[in-house]
Amino acid sequence: MAELRRFLVRQLAFLLPLGAALFALEHYTDVDFMLARLFYSPELGAFPLKSLPLLSFWGHEVARDAVVVFSLCLAYRAWRTRDARLGVTVLAMALASLAVSMLKAASAHSCPWELSAFGGDAAFFRLLDAVPLFAGSGRCFPGGHASGGFTLMALYFYWRGSHPVRARLALAAGLVAGGLMGLVQMARGAHFLSHNLFSAYVVWCVIVAVFAAYEGWCLQRAAAAARRRQEIQIA
Repeated sequence: MAELRRFLVRQLAFLLPLGAALFALEHYTDVDFMLARLFYSPELGAFPLKSLPLLSFWGHEVARDAVVVFSLCLAYRAWRTRDARLGVTVLAMALASLAVSMLKAASAHSCPWELSAFGGDAAFFRLLDAVPLFAGSGRCFPGGHASGGFTLMALYFYWRGSHPVRARLALAAGLVAGGLMGLVQMARGAHFLSHNLFSAYVVWCVIVAVFAAYEGWCLQRAAAAARRRQEIQIA
């Protein structure tokens, strides 16, 4: 239990300042707009790569479906092998994706391609600002597509205790997959950089919470079993 507490303290010490840094990046800088302008054409009044098949089909639809299929394969393997930890990994991936989807559905922030600065008619506003009258359709924060790739980071916790090298590779793979999927959406005008960074943040927080709960349950179960054995020996 002491190790679990140390793990949670380390995670909080990492996540709290990281969350503050992400908020500052979104709220006090123009990085989102600077990057979005790289993909926006003022002459066309649109994002030229929005409907490019390489991005809209392969980078969006195929990449999304590949993550879903991979997750289902993991779930099937967990069921066939009765691997509880792998089952928890799949659960963490699903809950992380669900958390991002729920936040996105409740968001009043519109996508870049809907904003007046990029050929649309929706008003831009930052996190914690008052929602303007013409905010648009919203439902664009955090980045939903990138979250699919970021959920692969859950495999880090699956291998963390048994295969450290695999764990680090899984973490890197999740960050790269989520980053590339997020970049696809940025190039299409669907998301800002901050949308994807917050997506990674939410995904990691959910994964940490799920595995912390699982590890705590395992420790309590082991302690209860030890007490029962001790009681039997005394009796």
